[in-house]
Amino acid sequence: MVSTQAWTDAQRLWDFQRMGQEPRPCSVAVGLGSHDLGVADVTADLYHRRMMPLIVFTGATSRTTKERMPRGEAEHYQERAVQLGVPAEAILMEPKARNTGENIRFSRALLESRRISVSSVLLVSKPYEERRAHATARKLWPGIEWVSASTPMTLPQYVDSIQNARLVIDMLVGTQQRLMVYPHQGFMIEQEVPDDVVEAYERLRSQGFTSRLMPQAPERST
Repeated sequence: MVSTQAWTDAQRLWDFQRMGQEPRPCSVAVGLGSHDLGVADVTADLYHRRMMPLIVFTGATSRTTKERMPRGEAEHYQERAVQLGVPAEAILMEPKARNTGENIRFSRALLESRRISVSSVLLVSKPYEERRAHATARKLWPGIEWVSASTPMTLPQYVDSIQNARLVIDMLVGTQQRLMVYPHQGFMIEQEVPDDVVEAYERLRSQGFTSRLMPQAPERST
């Protein structure tokens, strides 16, 4: 049972992660691999809206995807996008990345190896990781324009799609922790985190929404 306060705090983290950027035409889209096939769905929709001529799907497997996506996240995303009408020749697959940093670095290397000129990227992620993905991309691939995109869903709709409210809140808390500590470790640009977001994060953490936290990590970067 999730308390009313926990739902309020989870909504605050969700709202902070969503960047609210309007999709616009870019050189390429990079779809970040995960358990969520909705990333492939929204990337395909953006392709059909002529937002980019080329897609990179990036991702190996993880503990949350090895059973659902045994051939790797990138390949399962590619299959999904083709089912949704995207031409196979418009998709490149990067099958080795196991975290967001590798998603960005390996996708960049793949595009550079193909001599594909990139000035802007539509960065497609899970809804609750827009800000984290954007901050990582700007750190690891500076000098280009990044536009964040994800499935246009509310928090209740996303919880309904996952069918596990505690897991979704755990993931929100883990994402928020990384957003606060990774800049100090050089993995992403610094983000200004409002006090009410920090307070919501700390309340959820104290209530046991901790399964996606990094162990013994400081709460803020300095």
